[in-house]
Amino acid sequence: MLYRDFATQEAIDREYDPMRGRDPSALLADWQARSADFMARCRVSRDVAYGPTLAECMDVYHAERDDAPLHLFFHGGYWRSLSHREFGFVAEGLVQAGINVAVVNYALCPTVAFGELVRQARAAVAWVQRNGSVLGVDSARLSVSGHSAGGHLTAMLLATDWQGNYGLPDDTIAGALCVSGLYDLRPFPWSWLQPKLQLTGRDVTDYSPLFLPCQVPAPVHLVAGGEESSEFARQMQAHAEHLGAQGVAVGAELLPGDDHFSILDHYAPGGLFTQRIASFHQA
Repeated sequence: MLYRDFATQEAIDREYDPMRGRDPSALLADWQARSADFMARCRVSRDVAYGPTLAECMDVYHAERDDAPLHLFFHGGYWRSLSHREFGFVAEGLVQAGINVAVVNYALCPTVAFGELVRQARAAVAWVQRNGSVLGVDSARLSVSGHSAGGHLTAMLLATDWQGNYGLPDDTIAGALCVSGLYDLRPFPWSWLQPKLQLTGRDVTDYSPLFLPCQVPAPVHLVAGGEESSEFARQMQAHAEHLGAQGVAVGAELLPGDDHFSILDHYAPGGLFTQRIASFHQA
């Protein structure tokens, strides 16, 4: 077997290619239109640099109050496509709820090695923690979320020794939401993604949140769509059990009727994810 009970690449690809049956150009056009519309209606600090390379930037969508808490969102694209600019629409509900939102960009595989994506995600958190006053936000009240590959990066932020490696408090993150995340990288070297990801055995070991200790004492909520393949639900449940065994306050929820992409609509004003993230800042 290549992975668990999967004997062929075709079997793995069926479970881990959520775009099957969807029109990617229509999906992307919808996200771009919605994001451009909200950007035109919101005060936005565009392409704020958090690191030395061009890819290390974020769009910050400002809430009405300058001292409002901050939420970081990490986009999907299976670590090898898309950017922050397509995902501005996820910020609207949170901004209306009085929360600043930074939609984070990062470099993509294979332009950079897989581990560099993780380093950049961590660098984004460290930068906003130290430079919140520059943005006019209260980065002492920081939450994070991510979708798909971004869900994986969010989980990796929880597996970070913030005090030991960055000199930041262990509780630097107040809460985390992982949406349709991938927590076990073992199937991907055998998948259609490997020519882009170029994952090594060391990468799988070092960057699979399922095999790493959680080092952040924050509540975590994991979600997946009921219309996604069974592997997304299984990975979610496995990671929930992994976190729960360490005493983490974790919840896992399968949302009926949602696929890998419609699930993002829960970031809408008053939506489930907006409410969940707002609750992180009320604790």
